Amino acid sequence: MKRELAMGINSVEGLIRHAPERVVRVWLRRGNARLVALAEQLAALGVPVEYADDRALDRLSGEVRHQGVVAEFRPRQPLDEHGLKALLEAAEEAPLLLVLDGVQDPHNLGACLRTAAAAGALAVIVPRDRAAGLTPTARRAAAGAAERVPLVQVTNLARCLAELAEQGIWCLGLAGEADSSLYQARLDGPLALVLGSEERGLRRLTRERCDQLVSIPMASGIDSLNVSVAAGVSLFEVRRLKRCS
Repeated sequence: MKRELAMGINSVEGLIRHAPERVVRVWLRRGNARLVALAEQLAALGVPVEYADDRALDRLSGEVRHQGVVAEFRPRQPLDEHGLKALLEAAEEAPLLLVLDGVQDPHNLGACLRTAAAAGALAVIVPRDRAAGLTPTARRAAAGAAERVPLVQVTNLARCLAELAEQGIWCLGLAGEADSSLYQARLDGPLALVLGSEERGLRRLTRERCDQLVSIPMASGIDSLNVSVAAGVSLFEVRRLKRCS
C-alpha cells in the first residue's frame, strides 16, 4: 500500500486517535509540552519514533508546516462510485452526505472533512477532476478526519446526484441567490447537502440535479461564506434538528 506523510501536531494527533494502526513511523523534534505528550502517546502505541532537527523535518515536509512532527502512514484511499454504493447499502441509519462541486483549495477540503466528521456525515463526495484531493495540505487541515470520513471521488457529479436521488436521497443545493432558506428546508431523512466551489458556486448541471436550492440567511452587505463555513452551518443545522426530533 502506498505510504504518505502527515505534517503538523493536529494532523498526527488525529491519525493516532482515529487510525493508529496506519501509522508506520514518526520523525519528531525534541521540544514543547505538546511534542513531549505526543512522543509518550506514540511510545505507548509502539510506533517507532526518530528524533530529528528542523532541517531534516523541513526536507521531509517540503512546503507544508510541520510544527516539529512528520508521520509516515498508510492512508485511507478515496472510494469510487462502487465504494459509495456499498457504503450506502451498509448504512444503519438515514445517510447524511456532503457533496462538494469543484472545491479546489485543499485547506477548504480538509476543513470540510473535519466538519463532516464532527457532524456525523457518512461521506464527502467530490468530482475526480478539477477538484482538490487528499494532498498533505488537505490531510493536515482535516486533522485526522480524512481517516474517519470516506472521501468519494466520482467521474460525473451530476450523474452521481441523479443516482442518489434514485435511491431516495434528497439533494439540497446551497446557492446564495436562492429564495428559500436553509432553515425552512426539508432536512430529515436521507440527505445530500451540495455546495459549490469557492469562485463559481454550483455548476449548471449540478444545480439541475438538486431537488431544491436554498440559501443561508445573512446580514446585509455579506454576499457569501467560505465553503467550509457554509458546510459547517448546514451540517450542524441537520444535526441540531436530529437531536431535537
